[in-house]
Amino acid sequence: MHRHGYRGKKLSRERDQRRALLRGLATALVEYESIETTYRKAKAVLPYTEKLITKAKVGTLHSRRQVISGLETEDAAHKLVDDIAPLLTARNSGHLRLEKTRLRRGDGAQMAQVSFVDDLSTSVTPAKTESKDTDKKTEKKSETTKKKSDESNKDKDVKDE
Repeated sequence: MHRHGYRGKKLSRERDQRRALLRGLATALVEYESIETTYRKAKAVLPYTEKLITKAKVGTLHSRRQVISGLETEDAAHKLVDDIAPLLTARNSGHLRLEKTRLRRGDGAQMAQVSFVDDLSTSVTPAKTESKDTDKKTEKKSETTKKKSDESNKDKDVKDE
């Protein structure tokens, strides 16, 4: 008997376990922007995540909810829709790269690294919040120093007269 018409790889798991595995791998890929897993799992998660990225690029409420249902955490889904997807608008497809890395010690399984093709280092969410906080702090410092310098200049002007 042939497997005609059956999509995807079984990965030696039942349907619910396979879906949970793909959701977990896709969530880790969005959170860490690069993951290392076995080659077969990497090949299975590639089209799953590509479809989620395509939905995230649409940016509507419906597509956001579809992305949330496709990932394990809402934070990862919001990061994908708000931070990562706007950086990938130049590409229609092929957002992810699959590279064979090493053979795993113990069972000799072929490992692979899945990562984004484009550099996403400019879109790290914590760095944005830190830079905004530091900007606010520097603005406050500069305002207070301006006030102090204005006061000292006034005092000097009064003493000179």
